[in-house]
Amino acid sequence: MISEKMVDYVKGSSVIRAMFEEGQKLAKIYGEENVYDFSLGNPSVEPPAKVKEAIVDIITNENAKQIHGYMLNAGYEDVRTVIADSLNKKHGTSLKQDNIIMTVGAAGGLNVILKTLLNPGDEVIVFAPFFGEYRSYVKNFEGELVIISPDTDTFLPNLKEFYDKITSKTKAVIVNTPNNPTGVVYSEKVIMALAEVLNKKQDEYGTAIYLIADEPYREIVYSNQEVPFIPKYYDNTIVGYSYSKSLSLPGERIGYLVIPAEVDDFENVVSAAGVATRILGFVNAPSLMQKVIARCIDEEVDIEVYNRNRELLYNTLTEYGFECVKPDGAFYLWMKILGDNEAEFVKKAKEFNLLIVGGSAFGGSGYVRMAYCVDYDMIVRALPAFKKLAEAYQA
Repeated sequence: MISEKMVDYVKGSSVIRAMFEEGQKLAKIYGEENVYDFSLGNPSVEPPAKVKEAIVDIITNENAKQIHGYMLNAGYEDVRTVIADSLNKKHGTSLKQDNIIMTVGAAGGLNVILKTLLNPGDEVIVFAPFFGEYRSYVKNFEGELVIISPDTDTFLPNLKEFYDKITSKTKAVIVNTPNNPTGVVYSEKVIMALAEVLNKKQDEYGTAIYLIADEPYREIVYSNQEVPFIPKYYDNTIVGYSYSKSLSLPGERIGYLVIPAEVDDFENVVSAAGVATRILGFVNAPSLMQKVIARCIDEEVDIEVYNRNRELLYNTLTEYGFECVKPDGAFYLWMKILGDNEAEFVKKAKEFNLLIVGGSAFGGSGYVRMAYCVDYDMIVRALPAFKKLAEAYQA
């Protein structure tokens, strides 16, 4: 028999993954070209050519024992130095290699830092809608998830409710900008307001409240949007980053944590995060990919591909009568359902071979998320199906 905890996890298994698997089944029935899968945030843009070149060169010319061997749990020191220097150049910070811990993607990094920080019963605040796996990550370490309801006009943080829901048990707050699922980017003004609230509450309770910035979409922004580097605004910020989207490497599971020296109890936090990396079973981030990242630190993917998809999908769907949030970043479109039943709307979309994910998976009922990191031609083929979906509710 599996554990009682895992029974609950299995029941709540990812709706996104389930929809993706449903798409594979439908493709076998109707043909792949006739199924329009907007479920999974799997980048459609190729990694930069330099990534492949780096992999080949490292495997061919570097010492095999070193490439595939262990290193410090925090990762190769030279790789961490390269990342720190890059961040300093971009953001005017003073980070060193000791402030960087290499992780198994952003998800691994979030689990490491939550393992590091949480005692049973500690509260972690998230802003709806949010990446649904946060529920599991917090539950992994017996924390309590506290959800701030969405401001459905802007989908920016509801600061009044945020202020009211911080308690003496609040240990961490997770923010995700550019946001999955809405594509909203938090401005400097918003970040400063968040920091002001947190500083007041730290003073009120005499405790450290850590702001965890989950940033896998930092580089995927449109129209010259600026994404503030949050440690510059709030001392107790820890950043989780991934190259899954910025270099189109989701399956390689490579990322890092930034733990600035200004963080409360810095020495213990860094030491505990290194230990957490080991005891969670990661041991260390993939060695080959660490070396690849060091060589490709300034590489970028062509986000104009995503922008073209964004413009086509948003402009056409709003023309059909759908109400959408125009995303400033990431590659998701957050759309209000037609009718008043989210599950029925998702089911009706499937009748037209449209695979979209219900917003309840993200703590945002009454909406759906569509990942537009897909082939442009698929969006073109899908548009008549979206029109039929709209017409089904206009009849």
